[in-house]
Amino acid sequence: MSLVLASASPRRREILAALGVEFEAVATEVEELREGPPERVVLENARRKARAGRELAPGPATVLGADTEVVLDGRVLGKAASAREARERLVALSGREHEVLGAIVLLDRGGGERSGIARSRVAFRRLDEATLGLYLASGEWRDRAGAYAIQGLGSLLVERVEGDFSNVVGLSVELLLQLAPELRPGGAEPPG
Repeated sequence: MSLVLASASPRRREILAALGVEFEAVATEVEELREGPPERVVLENARRKARAGRELAPGPATVLGADTEVVLDGRVLGKAASAREARERLVALSGREHEVLGAIVLLDRGGGERSGIARSRVAFRRLDEATLGLYLASGEWRDRAGAYAIQGLGSLLVERVEGDFSNVVGLSVELLLQLAPELRPGGAEPPG
């Protein structure tokens, strides 16, 4: 399977590489939805990325578009544009549970689409000023859904994760292999 990842995300690249998937990555620039029902926002953003990736693909290939959104109280938090906005998001998440939605859209060579949404629940610790200050000073919050990166220093903020951890990082391995079982090592279907 020839695969093009429509993303500049190092995390998504790392996940695919860890699976042993051969792929080519193209950075896409799309106008993302920011408002609306969270499921619609995350799926449409992934679809827009996949379509933009189709335009940049070097040849016939399956194109993978993905989007991750942090949802609190039914509202997409989005990425913080400043340290002040990052602080606001982290304070809102402090001591609470939120949902992480991860959408995947695969556009096949023939124009067919396979898509789905993964859901994970994340519980944050109650954040004190020292922890907030340390995290904000790290700059890790930049360009991150919900202003945190669970696989980095952001792990200090998290009490527990329910569901697919890779979804919170940025690409659900479980959902990807459901949608594209040909990406499994050896292309094998799961037993059972």
